[in-house]
Amino acid sequence: MSIKPKVALVLSGGGARGMAHIGVIEELERQGFQISSLAGTSMGALVGGVHALGKMEVYKNWLYTLDKIKIFRLIDLNFRGQGLVKGDKLLHKMRDLIADRNIEDLPIPYAAVAADIINKKEVVLTTGSVLDAIRASIAIPTIVTPVKTKDGLLVDGGVINSLPIDHVSRLPNDILIVVNVNAPIPKDKRQVTASADKANVPVYRKRIKAIYKQLPKIKALRREEKFGYFDVISKTLSLMTYHNTQLTLEKYTPDILINISRDSCGLYDFYRAEELVETGKRATITALDAYRNKLG
Repeated sequence: MSIKPKVALVLSGGGARGMAHIGVIEELERQGFQISSLAGTSMGALVGGVHALGKMEVYKNWLYTLDKIKIFRLIDLNFRGQGLVKGDKLLHKMRDLIADRNIEDLPIPYAAVAADIINKKEVVLTTGSVLDAIRASIAIPTIVTPVKTKDGLLVDGGVINSLPIDHVSRLPNDILIVVNVNAPIPKDKRQVTASADKANVPVYRKRIKAIYKQLPKIKALRREEKFGYFDVISKTLSLMTYHNTQLTLEKYTPDILINISRDSCGLYDFYRAEELVETGKRATITALDAYRNKLG
């Protein structure tokens, strides 16, 4: 019986593009790799945490059922707090799908990264509830409400560290594999934009318009505009994440770097799960082939 190569896996943040991490993990396991530790930011923390909990198949199958309307129903708007979305509905859904555990009780080391905007520091979550750690790491500034701690306020870890290579646990002779879903490369030509939910688009637009009417401070969001409020937020966050990632990759050299184009999908295109998972699988195959060719 051959020994499976051990992998220290680092998963970047990147919004909906982070669903590609699922395909990466599935392909690594299919090809005989054993993930021995995980560190992630934002969607990387979410997918990594779900895998560490042993619930990837359940989570993936649920994602595949999502269309724009179902995603809309998971949005609990918040007009008084520190973000447009409370995030409670999503967390409750996650708890329904997945039994929570403490990080220290997981079968492999796991770390989720968040940013404390009160104390101006990075927070690496390696103890306590997995789902609570995920919730803190995905708190996108201005979009999802932050998580209060005893003396701080936690937001998306991508603000400080979108690619937490420095926080993944290492074992002797393991392979450091890093997945960057913000890579400045062309979009996978085999990737086809999902269109199965076209019938829902008119209803979706009506509901979104209803939300806009309740947001007087965001009146600029009109149909004729091509660059509105959420575009500014999305592009600002994407730019920040991209530069954080590039700086990290200049400092650290992984054994295998798996790149997913930053143009693969929009930050909030979670209805494109199946497409992104397949993109992750193809990118992994390409990266592993290159690695083996390099080794000769």
